[in-house]
Amino acid sequence: MAGEPLSSQLVREADLMVRSLLDDLSRIPGVERLASRDPRLPELAGVETLVATPGEDSFSLYSRGVAQAQAAWPTAPETGGVLERLGRLTLQQGRLLLGCHPDAVRLSASKRATAAALSAAGISAVPTFVPGDQLPDLPGRWVLKPDDGAGAEETLLVADWREARSALERKGAGFVAQPWIDGDSLSLSLLAAAGEARLLAVNRQDVRVTDGRLALAGLGVNAAARQGREYAGLAGRIAATIPGLWGHVGVDLIAGSEGPVVLEINPRLTTSYCGLGEALSINPAQLVLDLARTGRLPEVCSPERGVAVDLRLEISSGQ
Repeated sequence: MAGEPLSSQLVREADLMVRSLLDDLSRIPGVERLASRDPRLPELAGVETLVATPGEDSFSLYSRGVAQAQAAWPTAPETGGVLERLGRLTLQQGRLLLGCHPDAVRLSASKRATAAALSAAGISAVPTFVPGDQLPDLPGRWVLKPDDGAGAEETLLVADWREARSALERKGAGFVAQPWIDGDSLSLSLLAAAGEARLLAVNRQDVRVTDGRLALAGLGVNAAARQGREYAGLAGRIAATIPGLWGHVGVDLIAGSEGPVVLEINPRLTTSYCGLGEALSINPAQLVLDLARTGRLPEVCSPERGVAVDLRLEISSGQ
């Protein structure tokens, strides 16, 4: 967002994620941290920080930081191909990428492509439609959102499929429509590599609707731990379907009457990361660095042995 107004919807959670990651990294012997930072935000105490020089764009700033490091951990939205581009810049400079492969990011960034890939693999995913598609005459509400959006920006809840069809035609290319699915809003925190995954936590989402807009008011990290065994298999199937998923990955889903339905895959840190350490008595950043060093997923403790951690938020993503 260099040179643009900061988005109040995303800044708070983004800053929370960055601070949580830097704090976890600070507790790992031998790790030196270098962060990029928008000068409009409060300083990161005790962390060397890069800021853009006059006329320097965000990708050039990132490349400058990568050149000074051995590894890079990009934390950015998928919107507009930003996260994918950061991953490719990391690999082009011959540095260790502590994140998903750019090809997996590209697939996961598209809600329609994700739903198609999961459905083809026999995994239940929310039906996703683009302009020009014939929307089915399903009862109930629908959701309109950007195909590659992160958070709840420009996400709308409408009354029925007819209103969804009209709104989708107005929005045009780049937007999708999905039927609303009743059930519990959950997210999975995964550690993934080479087509396999370990389920770290099952998180409960407090999704609110205000004036037709969705927002995430809070998260119960590991609050649905008793469902861990049910979702461990789903985590593995998702990783096998998109083998380029690596490191920390989030999955949003609805636990409906007919079983879980996947909404989207977040190939990066998610807000739930901020409570993982406390919930599971682990250092999640250490798990990722160990994975990079050994190439093997760790045998982490069952989520059922952890505790629930409540994170209250102002605004964010929903269904």
